[in-house]
Amino acid sequence: MYANFIIEAAYFIAALLFIYGLKRMASPVTARSGIVVAGWGMVIAVVAAFLYGLDVNPRAEEHLTVNIILVIVALALGIGWAWFSGKKVAMTDMPQMVALYNGMGGGAAAAIAASELFSGNAQAHGLVVTILAVLGGLIGSVALSGSLVAWAKLDGRMNKTLRLPSQQWINAGLFLGSLALGAAITAMGAEAGVPMLLIAVFFILALILGVLLTTPIGGADMPVVISLYNAFTGLAVAFEGFVLQNPAMIIAGTVVGSAGTLLTLMMAKAMNRPVSNVIFSQFGEGGDGDDGDIEGSMKSAEASDAAIAMYYASKVIIVPGYGLAVAQAQHKLYEFVKLLQKQGVDVRFAIHPVAGRMPGHMNVLLAEAGVPYDIIFDLEDINEDFGQADVAIVLGANDVVNPAARHRKSSPIYGMPILNVDYAQQAYVVKRGQGKGYSGVENELFFAENTSMVYGDAQKVMVQMIEAVKSLG
Repeated sequence: MYANFIIEAAYFIAALLFIYGLKRMASPVTARSGIVVAGWGMVIAVVAAFLYGLDVNPRAEEHLTVNIILVIVALALGIGWAWFSGKKVAMTDMPQMVALYNGMGGGAAAAIAASELFSGNAQAHGLVVTILAVLGGLIGSVALSGSLVAWAKLDGRMNKTLRLPSQQWINAGLFLGSLALGAAITAMGAEAGVPMLLIAVFFILALILGVLLTTPIGGADMPVVISLYNAFTGLAVAFEGFVLQNPAMIIAGTVVGSAGTLLTLMMAKAMNRPVSNVIFSQFGEGGDGDDGDIEGSMKSAEASDAAIAMYYASKVIIVPGYGLAVAQAQHKLYEFVKLLQKQGVDVRFAIHPVAGRMPGHMNVLLAEAGVPYDIIFDLEDINEDFGQADVAIVLGANDVVNPAARHRKSSPIYGMPILNVDYAQQAYVVKRGQGKGYSGVENELFFAENTSMVYGDAQKVMVQMIEAVKSLG
């Protein structure tokens, strides 16, 4: 009795810590402490689940020693792998790590569903529990395989978008087939006994569906994909929490699912794509990609010239992109910013919602370099300021600053909100070469009269800019 009370109290405390931690993550100032708070909540939830298996669950008594050993081995492997990979991962690889860990969450939910269905425990607990187990298994399996494909794309292991003939019909067939098998599993119930092959085919179809949903999607759309599968994982965990009667899983899954859903809506809005396009893999199919005739020509500039122009400016806006992360130039960038600020220049950072390879990627990158939060602004908060900026500089961004999104209806990015870099008095673009962005669209900003290209690796360019500014003093 007392053990049960302690376990339930632990779950309640863990749930409170999850919610409070998520609330603190809403602000960059308190996000770090929010992660720590939620992490302690997870520790408490794991300990409570372990105690539940020891003291409350009668099904575990027969194989108690074996179960304890398996749990300890699993915890050791999980903690060891997460600690090692977390310490080792570079900032440029953070998006694929998030995708991979998110997939593990979906896979865990699917594994719980498989265990409960194969053993007949879900069916024995009634229709509602069986339905939730089936739904959680379906959604978790899609999140697992889909997240693994997203990881492969982000990590450069899958460089092409793969579209099958009649892709949407195949996806629809897999989805309906999975639902039909799930309905059959539910209808058979505990008394009839569900063939193991039927359950296995159900999970195989769900895993294939996750793969085929994700393979047609290009790398530029991965931020939306990651947030979508994050919502899927949360939903699957919540369903399996009901199956196991685990309140911590229910609350944590619900919180993650709702947060992921809201983030998906925000990402889709930032790319001017309806959520239905996210789900049905219509990314990049809105236009024919015709660049048309772009007026003007690209003009190159030396890094020193750009640095001096910013040094004597009154207001400078910096737009970071994935190229900045690849070059690991965020620390040199902030060193340069501090030199400008010392001169009295008003320097601000402009962040597009889908800059980088995951939601918030640029914010994390700048935070790692120590950039103060009060000079980092989101698109809607800073876009009107570009008209008053003496200089705007783009480091490794492309599609999110392309003016074609405003007027070129044939463009795949038409209608997407962009940062108004072209409105600045002078714009500089730091870029390795003259290649196009992920959308495959030529960037009109590069040809604008007030734009100059600074070619080179962002790290080396920033070093040259710092040296140029220091030489003035």
